Amino acid sequence: MSRLLLIAVTGSALMLSACSVVSRRAPPPTLPPPVMQPVPPPAAHKPPDIDSVPDAVPRDEPRSKRGNPPFYTVLGKRYVVLASAEGYVERGVASWYGPTFHGVATSMGEQYDMYAMSAAHKTLPLPAYARVTNLRNGKSVVVRINDRGPFVANRIIDLSYTAAAKLDMLRDGTTLVEVRVVTPRDTDTLTRNEEQPPQTLYIQAGAFADESNAKRLVDRLKAGGVATAFVQAPLDGKPRIFRVRAGPVTSTAEFDRLAGQLTKLGVADVRLAVD
Repeated sequence: MSRLLLIAVTGSALMLSACSVVSRRAPPPTLPPPVMQPVPPPAAHKPPDIDSVPDAVPRDEPRSKRGNPPFYTVLGKRYVVLASAEGYVERGVASWYGPTFHGVATSMGEQYDMYAMSAAHKTLPLPAYARVTNLRNGKSVVVRINDRGPFVANRIIDLSYTAAAKLDMLRDGTTLVEVRVVTPRDTDTLTRNEEQPPQTLYIQAGAFADESNAKRLVDRLKAGGVATAFVQAPLDGKPRIFRVRAGPVTSTAEFDRLAGQLTKLGVADVRLAVD
């Protein structure tokens, strides 16, 4: 929220400044016209060794008095803050934020530190801890979630610079991830720091108990141009659920493209799925 306010205030300030330049009388011929200089981002000094920064260590913390309203609205969309983080798992696209917001207050009121192992999430209660795994290369980190965002379509978590660096996603800016909430009692998850093998990724467009309903959705998606749509049959020993998927997807750009197609075809709940 505070990051969104910073963007709005900065934009308004630049607009007002521009208006004052336009409305000002023309300077004498001997003087050059005024030039607006861009405002540089806050200075940030890179620590000597990013790899030496340890993962966040989950601990029991009280729910923050700031950043946890029952719901809030940003850019016309309402977000409902979850009552609990326990058992939360989500897959989708991660992004990261850095120097522009370094030192700015987070939604909890803490200063954002781009070199800490932290993150922003739209609906998890603050603070919370999560293991974020890059599904493209198997690398994972544990972060402390203390901010709100990202408010961009198809993005589920905004990571600090250091967390993004450890996941090897700085150059691309985004990647496909799994976000899994962890607590001090999740000892198995907390000790699992080794890289995981990359998995085959798909977009899931729906799940049905009736196979005929799943097939009807696949037919509609294929008629709309989603040629890779198919029905994933129930796995042995699992509930009898027929999942409609498209893909596989290998990049954020491909995920965004397919998600956009599905949304235009009326699919409201588009999510990333693993095989």
